[in-house]
Amino acid sequence: MPSADLLLFEEARPMLLGLAYRILGSRADAEDAVQDTFLKWQAVDRDAIDTPIAWLTTACTRRCLDLLGNAHRARVDYVGAWLPEPIPTPAVAAVEDGALLADSLSTAFMLLLERLSPKERAAYLLHEIFDTSYAEIAAMLELKEPACRKLVSRARANLLAAEQRHAPPRERQQALLEAFRLAITEGVTARLANLLSAEVRLSADGGGKVPTLLKPLHGLEEVLAFLVSRLRGYWSDYQWREADINGGPGFMMHREGNVVATVTFGYDRSGQATDIFIVRNPDKLARLTL
Repeated sequence: MPSADLLLFEEARPMLLGLAYRILGSRADAEDAVQDTFLKWQAVDRDAIDTPIAWLTTACTRRCLDLLGNAHRARVDYVGAWLPEPIPTPAVAAVEDGALLADSLSTAFMLLLERLSPKERAAYLLHEIFDTSYAEIAAMLELKEPACRKLVSRARANLLAAEQRHAPPRERQQALLEAFRLAITEGVTARLANLLSAEVRLSADGGGKVPTLLKPLHGLEEVLAFLVSRLRGYWSDYQWREADINGGPGFMMHREGNVVATVTFGYDRSGQATDIFIVRNPDKLARLTL
């Protein structure tokens, strides 16, 4: 492959990876989709391509839609709650500047995307997050432009109706982290209780590979009791590290140099935490480093 073509692909790789991750919810699958796009790029006649970036985006999007169908079928048999693979925000921050892009990485937002059909998901992300025109999306998805507008409109209405997609000021998020750590390490829950919604939900993803909750916990009393009576003991030998994960502050829990859990949060309009997301599936933590 000529060096110029290789350089062009490498310049596009971060954008392609960001798009693929948001469509698939898995960094591993996203990397596979981008690699498949690269292999296709190697084989194609570049002289027949007018706009390389549009071609790469189209190829990557279509590959992601193929993989998404397989992923949805696999999630039918998933053990316990499924959560997106956590990704460090700095991994994309250099090429995706801005609050909108960070917000679109949040665990809560990624779960909202699961409500959409594959083409709704792709069309929404391409238009709203990656600023792709309807005409380009229509060509990518092999649809008429009015159909693409309807896909994005339906997706937007679905996502805006959800209460979970909000990001409070950074100071409030930091206060939540400190209160969460205090509740587990010292059993003091008063500060945390003031920052959690009465209907807070705790979801944990172990993928059937490590012990964890099989069903989410609901309600302030039940969640606080679990943190103090169960998680405090389970995590007694874990070390805590604050980290920017999926667009916001969270924790990487580690033991003997290995990341064994991540914690992120979802919020409502008032800034109360409505969700606590814990990922313990080792397959989803394998790419995280301290």
